[in-house]
Amino acid sequence: MVYDLLIIGGGPAGYRAAERAGHRKMSVVLFEERSLGGVCLNEGCMPTKTLLYSAKLYDYAKGGAHKYGVDASGAVIDHAAVVARKDKVVKTLVAGVAAQMKSAKVTVVPAAARITGKSAAGFTVEAGGEIYEGRKLIIAAGSSAAVPPIPGLKEALESGVAMTNREILDLKAAPKSLIVLGGGVIGLEMASYFNSIGTEVTVVEMLGRIGGPTDLEMSEMLRELYTQRGVKFMLSTKAVAVNGQRLAVENADGKAELSAEKILVAVGRRPRTADLNLESIGVYTERGAIPTDEEMRTNVSGVFAVGDINGKSMLAHTAYREAEVAVNVIAGEHDTMSYAAIPAVIYTNPELSSVGETEETAKAKGLKVKVVKLPLRFSGRYIAENEGGNGFIKLIMDSDGILIGAGMIGNPSSEIIFGLAIAVERRLTCAALAKVVFPHPTVGEIFREAAIAQI
Repeated sequence: MVYDLLIIGGGPAGYRAAERAGHRKMSVVLFEERSLGGVCLNEGCMPTKTLLYSAKLYDYAKGGAHKYGVDASGAVIDHAAVVARKDKVVKTLVAGVAAQMKSAKVTVVPAAARITGKSAAGFTVEAGGEIYEGRKLIIAAGSSAAVPPIPGLKEALESGVAMTNREILDLKAAPKSLIVLGGGVIGLEMASYFNSIGTEVTVVEMLGRIGGPTDLEMSEMLRELYTQRGVKFMLSTKAVAVNGQRLAVENADGKAELSAEKILVAVGRRPRTADLNLESIGVYTERGAIPTDEEMRTNVSGVFAVGDINGKSMLAHTAYREAEVAVNVIAGEHDTMSYAAIPAVIYTNPELSSVGETEETAKAKGLKVKVVKLPLRFSGRYIAENEGGNGFIKLIMDSDGILIGAGMIGNPSSEIIFGLAIAVERRLTCAALAKVVFPHPTVGEIFREAAIAQI
């Protein structure tokens, strides 16, 4: 049988592409060697957020509830129970994806897939000892945790002293101390969780800041807040060797040795292209990723790459949209992918959310911008629900007054940043945003207040 579409990878990019193609009456085969849902559902987005929600409840109970007139003295957190709930959530979500595949009449092959070449009809893929043939091919194999070549780190990972995000989410007992290698999103979220439940946490970051490309002022506020909570940050610091539970580091102050019960490796992710046999059909890669155009096409006609594999934006919501674009193009529709307004969130407590340009990226591009900053305390709802909170919103406008970026630190920014994403994507001015009627009282009203502040 010749299928209309072969899809390698059952993560957000792959299963969304399979679902959309299936509902378009295409015959689809989806290959997934581990579990449907990929990294996001099984060892990334969803399990992490499940843990962080428990930590947030505990934060309020152990020290913050009294601010709201609630006596929650004596509160304890059961890490094993938190992990058990995480497993239940993951199981429910994976089952949901399986149900979606069944509804879309997608053939799911639970095996590793390897491209074997081209055929008269299109392409061939081997999985589970069988050969599958399809007219079009979508590569959505995702990414894996990057492991830097630090002497001794490989041995530490093999012994279980060091872990990636996959292993740490399954720990049944919380470590007394934890070194986090990497101050990006994954590292900060895990540092946040374990700090909340009582683990002594040290974050080691090579850069002079945390949070990667997020707004510098906001990342500095987040670092200060977590420093006050006991997290130790070693910035501009290089990890040079691992010896069991000891980590040798080096920075401008010289060399030092840290020790902890566990070490989390969270220095980023790399596209999983190595074992796909891409050379058999001539797919080009660049620094391990598969370059694509705005229609998600690779350099080989009929082959598309979506999700982490193309290295453009390693976020599940980006993967969803890329998958939709690819399927629409395969179906003969005109559609293109835009990366101008991809929201990014660090799910710490408080949350840090952003979209589009920051002050730093805009200046690096030579753009003339106007920046409006407003405390979230201009929102009555924020004051009511965030006792002592000092978050703020920042809008970035170009010389024509068009909103090109925005950031917000404070809860629940992750739930409302999409509004600013729409404004950036649609190239709205603050004058236009100010005319939108927002419900009152909501934290989201701060969007309108910030817009009004600059017109």
